[in-house]
Amino acid sequence: MMYDRWDYVHGFGPGFGLFHGGALFGLLVVIPLWFIFTKAGFSGWWSLLMLVPGLNIVVLYVLAFADWPMLRGNGSAAARSSRPGNPS
Repeated sequence: MMYDRWDYVHGFGPGFGLFHGGALFGLLVVIPLWFIFTKAGFSGWWSLLMLVPGLNIVVLYVLAFADWPMLRGNGSAAARSSRPGNPS
């Protein structure tokens, strides 16, 4: 038998690892992306969209190719000058 009685008596059934593993993976993805979106000048809530399959690719492209609000005018001069295509 793959699962013994102890697993089901104490609540550690076959779905326990899947749920907690998924939750851990979600936190490992959302937390760093929250900081990346915030530093780029976007709302940190965009990082939650990275958990949606298919939509995460679209959000990644938006992050990569959109004009970052932080670099538009209220960012530091060093950050603006390191932007590709900026002659200064």
